[in-house]
Amino acid sequence: MKLYHAIKKGRFIARPNRFIAHIEIDGQAELCHVKNTGRLRELLVPGAAVYVETSLNPLRKTKYDLVAVERDGALINIDSSAPNAVFGEWVQRSGFFGNIRLLRPETTYKNSRFDFYIETETRKIFIEVKGVTLIAEDGIVCFPDAPTARGTKHLRELTACVQEGFEAAVFFIAQMEQAAGFSPNTETDPSFALALHRAAENGVGIYCLTCHVSPQTLQAKDFVPIFLP
Repeated sequence: MKLYHAIKKGRFIARPNRFIAHIEIDGQAELCHVKNTGRLRELLVPGAAVYVETSLNPLRKTKYDLVAVERDGALINIDSSAPNAVFGEWVQRSGFFGNIRLLRPETTYKNSRFDFYIETETRKIFIEVKGVTLIAEDGIVCFPDAPTARGTKHLRELTACVQEGFEAAVFFIAQMEQAAGFSPNTETDPSFALALHRAAENGVGIYCLTCHVSPQTLQAKDFVPIFLP
């Protein structure tokens, strides 16, 4: 699906904080908003080719949004808002859950707020979506790239939903085309890895989809194996 307009290619220089990057476009140094608060240390390295979207808001402090990075000749989308849009488009065209009668984003249940709620004729399903940009050894993609107490809380809440009679699932959207499989990043966040393992044991579906990536588009493509330590 097309997500971006007015894309330009540039070169990454530095990232002084989570939200801002210094980039070079057409020989000029520019400030750029980074649409991802993760660490991205393996991607945002000096000299890396980046793709940015020109903002249409003349009042913004930054003219560009950084949306993708090249690594080893492949393009990786880093926009943390993109996976939900990608999943919403994919789940309707794929037929994965059957005939969907209701697809509702940002749904609150008790004290929890989930990315999506789906109803078919016979099923009621809560879903969380997580974007993945980290590539580890042997092409395995991992989440998270920084500790996430919020992500761990989501997994525990999804497990509670299953215990209360609903279905629940986590979809990891690998924002890249090449991935040999998915594994939680145990070294970075052992609590998340443990919560994911327990969620799977209790019936929460764990899935990972790769994406076809271009500078302007991102579209869900293939399932890859899940490896839970």
